[in-house]
Amino acid sequence: MAELSFVTETPQGPELVVPRDYNAAVDLIERNLSAGRGAKTAYIDDVGSYSFSELASRVNRAANALRGLGLGMEDRIMVALYDGIDFPSVFLGAIKAGIVPIATNTLLTTKDYEFMLRDSRAKVLVVSAGLLPAMAAAVAASPFITTVVVAGEAPAGYLSLADLMAQAEPHFEPAPTTCDDACFWLYSSGSTGTPKGTVHAHASLMQTAELYGRRTLGLQASDTVFSAAKLFFAYGLGNALTFPLAVGATTVLMAERPTPEAVFKRLQTHQPTVFCGVPTLYAAMLAFQAKPAANALGIRICTSAGEALPADVGRRFSELYGVEILDGIGSTEMLHIFLSNRPGDVRYGTTGKPVAGYQIRLIGDDGNEVASGELGELQICGPTSALLYWNNRQRTQDTFVGPWTRAGDKYSVDADGYYVYGGRSDDMLKVSGQYVSPFEVEGALASHPQVLEAAVVGAEDEEGLIKPKAFVVLQADAIVDDALDADLKAHVKRQLAPHKYPRWIEFVPDLPKTATGKIQRFKLRS
Repeated sequence: MAELSFVTETPQGPELVVPRDYNAAVDLIERNLSAGRGAKTAYIDDVGSYSFSELASRVNRAANALRGLGLGMEDRIMVALYDGIDFPSVFLGAIKAGIVPIATNTLLTTKDYEFMLRDSRAKVLVVSAGLLPAMAAAVAASPFITTVVVAGEAPAGYLSLADLMAQAEPHFEPAPTTCDDACFWLYSSGSTGTPKGTVHAHASLMQTAELYGRRTLGLQASDTVFSAAKLFFAYGLGNALTFPLAVGATTVLMAERPTPEAVFKRLQTHQPTVFCGVPTLYAAMLAFQAKPAANALGIRICTSAGEALPADVGRRFSELYGVEILDGIGSTEMLHIFLSNRPGDVRYGTTGKPVAGYQIRLIGDDGNEVASGELGELQICGPTSALLYWNNRQRTQDTFVGPWTRAGDKYSVDADGYYVYGGRSDDMLKVSGQYVSPFEVEGALASHPQVLEAAVVGAEDEEGLIKPKAFVVLQADAIVDDALDADLKAHVKRQLAPHKYPRWIEFVPDLPKTATGKIQRFKLRS
């Protein structure tokens, strides 16, 4: 099956053309075998390491095993697996067979899983043994699930993924898919409501790999990648599956939650050259008392997404470890990062410039593009936009407007063309008749030496007017008193316009977040 080819130059860069007859899993696997990388290590997980040839065999066995369960082209399966070799095996095996995998957050509740199983009408669930208790009631409530396959120790009455794959043939003839076929789904994080099934095409995986992974990040076959962001997350899927497979790099996978201790352990043991994290994790790593010295790590570049990276966190991490963090923004709807800082061109406090192949516009309340320096709604045009939200026509029409996708974020662009995050559209505050970005206030608070992280929402004062209110998580050695409260407010006033400082500060042990690290400000407002 053909790989991508380059054609004519456009103002956004070379346009990528994916052949009409195309299967993303075949491309990602076969390009490495054709390049002679069969014996090279593709994945290292908590159990062992696996070559590209072994991965290819596992993908074929998974495809045969799924077909053996009676699944055909366009049938859907839910994949709820911890990060390990089983995830890429099953995910790519399904895609190779024309079956549509739905990569699912492993940190949700039974209620969430019940909704997703019903909404997606998945026929088969492939689930890690540790997640089975949370899934059991959801499966029982689903009228569509016919089979549950368990990765790990399978209890009586369940099929074992290891057994099914061991019995399956290591060769498989790929399904006759096209570049525009539905390839896989990701459910949105649901931070502001019911999750939405976001449907992506076969062509999109390799488009993100070329436009961001290769051209922006500069990923090479000689790299080893470790993504603390999990594979079920659009950001993590690119970092730890699409991008390294597209160039023949090695990937480190970690099943456990990404605590600073667990992350630093992998960074020291496996010496990855590329590390992909989220702002909350970078802040926690800086605060970790037992963090290793810079010369103990082999990182050459870091990436950040999920939420905008506070400038102070980026600067302090770079000063400590001597590496840049490429802060960028992507979305489930666009699959990966479309706006990013570049190696050698990092401006902390901004999200950089558009990734080649994507166009950006900022739209004001009047429907027109805003002037430089003004806040506007971020909209993106690019080749990796989702096909639709499953079974949700109104939200599809609201989000996908012709070739443009509405991100739901507010941004401004400075005179040098760098984009500056303003906050989620739903989170923006109108204070004294002017927009206030919660993120801007949070960044000012986070630059105080006693603050670990902060979240800002709107609250009514005694006259019913909206003013900023801050929820602050302090460093371990901080002492809460009136003097600290006053010092934090003064600290913000020294950096921002007077009307932006938080009128109230509430000190909390932690902030509510989604599994992908996004602060759930709506919970703080309630």
